Amino acid sequence: MSERVAVRKTYKLFIGGKFPRSESGRSYLVQSANVSLASRKDARDAVVAARAAVKGWAGATAYNRGQILYRVAEMLEGRREQFVALGVPADEVDAAIDRWVWYAGWSDKLAQVYGGANPVAGPYFNLSAPEPTGVVAVVAPEEPALLGLVSVIAPAIVTGNTVVVAASPAAPLAAVTLAEVLATSDLPGGVVNILTGRLTETVPTLAAHMDVNAIDLTGVAAAELAADLEIKAAENLKRVLRPAPADHDWYADPGITRMTTLLETKTVWHPKGV
Repeated sequence: MSERVAVRKTYKLFIGGKFPRSESGRSYLVQSANVSLASRKDARDAVVAARAAVKGWAGATAYNRGQILYRVAEMLEGRREQFVALGVPADEVDAAIDRWVWYAGWSDKLAQVYGGANPVAGPYFNLSAPEPTGVVAVVAPEEPALLGLVSVIAPAIVTGNTVVVAASPAAPLAAVTLAEVLATSDLPGGVVNILTGRLTETVPTLAAHMDVNAIDLTGVAAAELAADLEIKAAENLKRVLRPAPADHDWYADPGITRMTTLLETKTVWHPKGV
């Protein structure tokens, strides 16, 4: 009997809760695997999917979003050894799991910290409440491949935003495998969309896209590219989160800045009763 031939896996994109190949049909060899090479058309498709998911995700209760993020942590815990087999250090996988739990806990608390009643001189109640910005484009950091990715996705989606993520071109397997975790974690399709391939091909399209409301340039290492992306983002006044410094410690307490940067504040005036 001949030996069984293993099924070779092509790591695909994650758009709208599905795993399509690039519309261009291209792939590239990285980390000893074939990975889809996203095109500008794929980036635009991902924005369409993210926009379609905004209403349902932003309209969900904060408690429900927290439950789903916690479910992601549960599923990631169950696939811990798979990530280790991909070359992700065990302590990084553990930190990524804990990061999901940490942000899940913030889901129904951020409004109390970042919003509240404002003192005004008049017969009115004046209340400020945080609301999601909308569709956020995110450039994931090169390293650490998993923890860095989780640290830019979780704070964006826990507050009700949807994201299109450009994964690390050099280490995309952690990102696509995380997509498989997200697909089985009750997360609605389109809330997180992941593109693999060249940043220079997909990210300028996202920065210039008029239906993207904010862009997180954390993983952009080249200063010239970051400056060009900021210029493109200015066309529709996108909120911009600038690249992380080279010595940024992803294992440290993340704080709430990433969540609050991607929020809008709605202030409501209401007359007091007689």
